[in-house]
Amino acid sequence: MKPISTVMMAGRGDVDFLLETFATQMIARGYRVRGIVQVNTERRPDHACDMDVKVLPDGAVYRISQSLGAGARGCRLDPEALEMSVVEVEASLRDGADLVILNKFGKQEAEGRGFRDVLASAVAEGIPVLVGLNALNKDAFDDFAAGLAAECAPTLEALTHWAENAIRDRLRDAA
Repeated sequence: MKPISTVMMAGRGDVDFLLETFATQMIARGYRVRGIVQVNTERRPDHACDMDVKVLPDGAVYRISQSLGAGARGCRLDPEALEMSVVEVEASLRDGADLVILNKFGKQEAEGRGFRDVLASAVAEGIPVLVGLNALNKDAFDDFAAGLAAECAPTLEALTHWAENAIRDRLRDAA
């Protein structure tokens, strides 16, 4: 089994909702889940949504979007807020983890920043990682993952099956 699983969905915010639901389910089942999930807050139709990330399992929430004003077309990501969430996730991994969830391998990760090092460290430690992915950054992710990732069907059942098997295999290999 590959140490990284990716999940892709076409609808805006669909992967975010799926990963948040999945993380909540895995935490409720007693797994030590680390990483981040994204929660989007819709605004008026003429404004883009607010993007927040929640550090798992019960860490801070960071607003990673900047309000650039009506009609703005530039990147809304607040890289400083994203890096603050990276630092918190890195610290949470010191307490141990069964699973790491990263809402997205995005532009920051494609350029060598963001959660790229967290993802690499988790894999090096043998911790299964689930990553949200979009078509825009798929090639960069494939180059980074170097064959260590497989795509998972975008359903709670498929994610749960993959995660529980990956966690079980890790525990078996450690014994």
